[in-house]
Amino acid sequence: MNEFSGKTYWLIGASEGLGRALAHDLDAAGAQLILSARNAERLESLAAELTRARAVPLDVTDLEAVRGAAASLGDVDGIIYNAGAYEPMRSIEWGSAAALTMCDVNFTGAVRVLGETVPHFLKRGHGDITLIGSLAGYRGLPAAIGYGASKAALISLAETMRHDLKDSGVIVRIVNPGFIKTRLTEKNEFKMPMLMTPEDAAKRVVKAMRSNRFRTDFPAPFSWLMRSLTFLPDFILYRGK
Repeated sequence: MNEFSGKTYWLIGASEGLGRALAHDLDAAGAQLILSARNAERLESLAAELTRARAVPLDVTDLEAVRGAAASLGDVDGIIYNAGAYEPMRSIEWGSAAALTMCDVNFTGAVRVLGETVPHFLKRGHGDITLIGSLAGYRGLPAAIGYGASKAALISLAETMRHDLKDSGVIVRIVNPGFIKTRLTEKNEFKMPMLMTPEDAAKRVVKAMRSNRFRTDFPAPFSWLMRSLTFLPDFILYRGK
């Protein structure tokens, strides 16, 4: 079982929702935290609520900013990539700017961060990586242009890293939550099944981080339903469409 006391984690996407709740839980578990997000004011207020935390404002879409932030941190024991952007969008109402932002924050931002941290973990022979994906990444869904595709890419990236980092001392895991009540999901106009609070979701992420398990999907049974869609043949899934 992984313990957090005395370890330093870089939590990216910390200012709101799941990230903020996760920061509180990790702080209570004894971790030292480096908090990143774009909103410097919200980061500073969060850091003031914690006992061992400092704020490093960061835009993950800016490669030079990511490089500068990573270089300023010193040695960290793990990273948690929770940065996320979301706009409900159908193909018939395509908005390129919003779609590109979702892809850039949810997936390409993770690639930037990992590019600046994985080599250092490998050099030291240890490191802990947690990527926050989504159950929406398992199958193409309505009104998910940008979001679903970017989360599917993040899951694929995690799976590749799991293969490549075997026996390296670097642990990688993907955590795929369902619907969490945040300012992002407030944009949805449909009833969200098994909607969780950020605090409940954060506890499940911490539990996943305490183990070496690669993949954690929640909540059940909603996660089972979403995973089962990957096994449905197209002629059933798209019947009548």
